[in-house]
Amino acid sequence: MNLQDTLYNWLSIKVVANERKGDQAAQDTYEFFHEILKEDHQLSNLNVEVSQGYYVVRYRQNGEEDSKKFPVELIEALLASIENEPKYNHQ
Repeated sequence: MNLQDTLYNWLSIKVVANERKGDQAAQDTYEFFHEILKEDHQLSNLNVEVSQGYYVVRYRQNGEEDSKKFPVELIEALLASIENEPKYNHQ
């Protein structure tokens, strides 16, 4: 999985995991993508902020600082989908 896709998946499930602390599947999936970022892409110092309608992910890779931006509505779509599905709302 390329870095862009991995960051997108990691950030989407991070938002879910932060909102649904009792959801073990969300927590496990977050950890899974976090490990991929660390092990496969050698990212460190991951930091997320929201600015002007975007999630901005800052990180270090191979000694260099970099960042990627993702629209808030795209990242929060997974959380909205889960919250709108009654079978997933029994934590």
